[in-house]
Amino acid sequence: MDLLGRINQNFQESISTKQMAMDLLSEPLANASQMITQCLLGGGKILSCGNGGSAGDAQHFSSEMLNRFEMERPGLPAIALTTNSSTLTSIANDYSYDEIFSKQVRALGQQGDILLAISTSGNSGNVIEAIEAAHEREMTVIALSGKSGGNMTALLTPTDIEICVPSDSTARIQEVHLLCIHCIGDLVDHQLLGQ
Repeated sequence: MDLLGRINQNFQESISTKQMAMDLLSEPLANASQMITQCLLGGGKILSCGNGGSAGDAQHFSSEMLNRFEMERPGLPAIALTTNSSTLTSIANDYSYDEIFSKQVRALGQQGDILLAISTSGNSGNVIEAIEAAHEREMTVIALSGKSGGNMTALLTPTDIEICVPSDSTARIQEVHLLCIHCIGDLVDHQLLGQ
């Protein structure tokens, strides 16, 4: 296959995955946006975490809450647990890489806050430990995953929300995760500010 053909294939696979995800994920996305809006109105905050591209997504989400998405508004309280290299490396060095997010959740999370836990496979050990820590702190979890949802699925409570992309391709899952983050940002702005 030539280069242009591969480009076309990537676009078509991305479009197809997004179309499959649209009906499946619309309700969980609406519910997640309502949960986040109520959390923010109640004085809570959103903590987000993930590894690799999912770390980038956690930071992307946080920046759009703290700064703005598409509408002018005051900043909203959100913290990406992926950004402080001194904290991440000290926890990984002194304890374990699996604890880099959970120790932060235990220190920063409070009852009524939300953890946005992102893992394309649903099997990231440090994200799983962050979910467990969030539950200890009486926080709600919004899980962004893919494939079968992995081990994260079994940890979720009835009050948590799972947004699981119907794909086995990491690239396609990450593309839909970004769209989900943008949907949530748009819906939160709409609920807080109207049209």
